[in-house]
Amino acid sequence: MANNNKVQIIPLGGLGEIGKNMTVFRYGDDIILIDAGLMFPEDDMLGIDLVIPDFTYLVENKEKVRGIFLTHGHEDHIGALPYVLKQLDVPVYGTALTLGILKGRLEENGVSCNDMHVVRPGDKVEVGSFCLDFIRVNHSIPDAVAIAINTPIGVIIHTGDFKIDHTPVDGEVTQFNKFAEYGDKGVLLLLADSTNAERPGFTPSEKMVGQTFMEEFKGVKGRIIVATFSSNVHRIQQVVDAAVFYKRKIAVMGRSMVNVVNIALEMGYLKAPEGSIIDIEETYNYRADEVVIITTGSQGEPMSALTRMATGDHKKVDILPGDTVIISATPIPGNEKLVSRTIDNLYKLGANVIYEKSNGVHVSGHASQEELKLMHNLVRPTFFMPVHGEFRHLIKHAEIAKSLGMPSENIVIGENGNVIELTPYSFGVTAKIPAGKLLVDGLGVGDVGNIVLRDRRQLSQDGIMIVVVTLEKESCNILSGPDIVSRGFVYVREAEGLMEEAKVKVSDALEQCQMSGNNEWSVIKSAIRDSLGKFLYEKTRRRPMILPIIMEV
Repeated sequence: MANNNKVQIIPLGGLGEIGKNMTVFRYGDDIILIDAGLMFPEDDMLGIDLVIPDFTYLVENKEKVRGIFLTHGHEDHIGALPYVLKQLDVPVYGTALTLGILKGRLEENGVSCNDMHVVRPGDKVEVGSFCLDFIRVNHSIPDAVAIAINTPIGVIIHTGDFKIDHTPVDGEVTQFNKFAEYGDKGVLLLLADSTNAERPGFTPSEKMVGQTFMEEFKGVKGRIIVATFSSNVHRIQQVVDAAVFYKRKIAVMGRSMVNVVNIALEMGYLKAPEGSIIDIEETYNYRADEVVIITTGSQGEPMSALTRMATGDHKKVDILPGDTVIISATPIPGNEKLVSRTIDNLYKLGANVIYEKSNGVHVSGHASQEELKLMHNLVRPTFFMPVHGEFRHLIKHAEIAKSLGMPSENIVIGENGNVIELTPYSFGVTAKIPAGKLLVDGLGVGDVGNIVLRDRRQLSQDGIMIVVVTLEKESCNILSGPDIVSRGFVYVREAEGLMEEAKVKVSDALEQCQMSGNNEWSVIKSAIRDSLGKFLYEKTRRRPMILPIIMEV
């Protein structure tokens, strides 16, 4: 596979989806990885905790992997590392906050990594055939960077997640000059964030949310509870600033929120006057109009702090009439119902809920169309590949590039697993490798697949019926049973007639097997399933999972 006149780009995740961003770059026998993220399970992934990319390709080529480089500290960019680093012993490079958050994630999963390297915008790192240059960008988390990958055949720029914010909360503006310098020298390939490619105009500045908090906090008589993403340190800073301005104490709730706030305070990315942040139990020592609570749960996650408060299940905080709850986030696609249910529950408890995006309590961390155009015009690449987005986002971003004069043949809309070869004169898909989803369920990684999920779906839809029968070994005569156990199909005590008929159908199936002389267990089990399944469907129009258990004596 070694070839000294081409770079291979292999996306293992992040294309045609939101989340689990992971991209391989290979030149000869040198491999680097940009990001290693996760995504949260879809509704039909019953019981699944997390979804990570299939990184078999990296494991198979682990002796060639020179390093993992991180653009920022969001879960969809670092969340898979606890699983990747169990199988790959390679150095990890990232900015200080990114690695601080990562260390917390690794400790939670019992994974150690002693080969971490803090980088700053402007630093350059040489590994194998690559020289990586880190460029500061704005996003919804501090310390986000784009990466310019200098290769023997030309420069590749990977933007990571970004937006153009002229008034960022921390005052650290995107390094436009670095992008322009690379554009002047010549950029072979641009890979750019496509999340907001459908949105016209510009993404508003994060500071607008801070102004909204100042307005919404004014005159509130009760407690203020703000729910947002735990990693959105800029948003948390603005809540802290508003709370301090109105002389309110701040309490933090939710495991991930507490962890990130502690890390950000310790590293200086979050600033709060001494004594302004108190423990949640201490809030009861203050009047309601002296308290602000910052919590997780902006996506309506069932086990999050806000959701448990909304359902009255939280051990330490109850929602009280007069509380003001600000949900400072937009629902991720698929979470709309969860968020709506949480809002309804909060209203039922007497809270005032502020949640509409039009209220200014949330802005995106991703570039809209005019910002994407600016990035393209600064970099002026020869070739372009949209990344980080669902398929429609990638298509829309490609259309934006074409509107700026990029030839269609110079744009590749890739899929996860594509092997995309880049030379100084060409760019296109040449092969495909396995690159699906690894499902994390408890301690198991990848041991739950489509068949197990199919069974779980069937169990959730029509339940299970277990048939237990004891047969005499030689003659296959029925010694006891059949006994039937139903779970999730019908309530047995209210369906005794149906159960008795079902037993008759099972006995008839066994007699037919006995008469045919075919007494193999597989045949008997199949006969029970067929006969009972047909009968139950005729009677109920349901298809429960039927599990025959045969014992011989």
